[in-house]
Order: sequence, then C-alpha cells, then structure tokens
Amino acid sequence: MNKIYKFLSLAVLLSLATTARAHDFEVDGIYYNITSETDLTVAVTYRGSSSTSYDYEYTGAVTIPQSVTYGSRTYSVTSIGSSAFERCSNLTSITIPSSVTSIGNKAFYWCFGLTSVKVDEGNKVYDSREGCNAIIETATNTLLLGCKSTIIASSVTSIGDYAFGGCIGLTSITIPSSVTSIGSGAFDDCRGLTSVKVDEGNKVYDSRE
Repeated sequence: MNKIYKFLSLAVLLSLATTARAHDFEVDGIYYNITSETDLTVAVTYRGSSSTSYDYEYTGAVTIPQSVTYGSRTYSVTSIGSSAFERCSNLTSITIPSSVTSIGNKAFYWCFGLTSVKVDEGNKVYDSREGCNAIIETATNTLLLGCKSTIIASSVTSIGDYAFGGCIGLTSITIPSSVTSIGSGAFDDCRGLTSVKVDEGNKVYDSRE
C-alpha cells in the first residue's frame, strides 16, 4: 500500500511540475517556447505559472523582438503561439517584428484593452496597412486581429475567425465593399458594439434600411 501511495504521490508531483510552467524561458517579461534547437527558433507564449492555460500576465505596451538571447544561444522569434496573449485585458499595444511568420489560434482573444496593433513593415507574411491598427495576412488580405480602434482597410477581402473576439470596447465598425467573407465568431462577445455599417458598394453584405 505504501509503495502504491508513493507512486501516486510521485505521479501527482510530476503532473504538477508539467502543468506549472508552459514556457521554456523568459526574457524581459516575454515568455518563450523553443520550437527548434536546430534552427534556433522560438514562439511567444504565456507564462503558465498555474494550472490555468493563461495568467493574464502581459500588460501595457509590448514590443516583440526579432531575436532573443538565452544562455549562450540567440533564437529568432518566428511565431506567436495559440492563446499567447489570450485574456490579457490590460494589454494596450502590440508590435510584431518582421521575423514572425506564424500566429496561433486565439492568440489575442479577449484583449479588449488593445488600442494599437502594428506589424513591422519588413514582415512578408503579415501587415498593418494604412495604419489600420490590425493584423492582416498579406497574401490573402484577411484581417486576423482587430481592436477597438481598428479601421478596416479598403483592400481587406476577409475578416478571419474571432478577429474581433471579446473586443468589448468596440462600439462601431464599418465594413468596406471589398469584404466578401466574414469568419466564425468574428465579432464574438463584442457587447459594446452599437453601430454596424456595410459600405453600399458591397455585393455580398449590406446594412439595409
């Protein structure tokens, strides 16, 4: 019986050790997971210092660096993991470097304090064209992340899944004539939204009467 008890206790401790930390290391308040030791790449992630998947740890203005040094190695920051900034309601601005080529699902979900979103001009995958305060996938012209101060650019053709998800500070939105697709949950829980207008030239959507 004692052996079984000791075994179960060890299993619980190992489980807690596994869930206690969701990141590999932290530098200057940003948490990272190593995605490749061969290519020396990392992904931005959440702290994960409790049993929850996120700790709302990012606040204020966050600028993600192109590279980060940990120990004796320098890693390129190439991705933002799923739920990395989820529910960080006190996050006010985010700047994404040219090195980031992948952004995970719901990476900024419920970040309703966001007012500034900027992608470095050298980024070949994402952009923030026309000062739109949003993340747009360049190749597909899909708006992936919007905030309460977003102005949808006239060249955007799609609004992605959960693009404005949890953006309770969003009060009005104008959808240009170029938008022909709106993803699932694009405006999920935008409880402050009181004005929605579709450009009259849009051939797919309208705001009739």
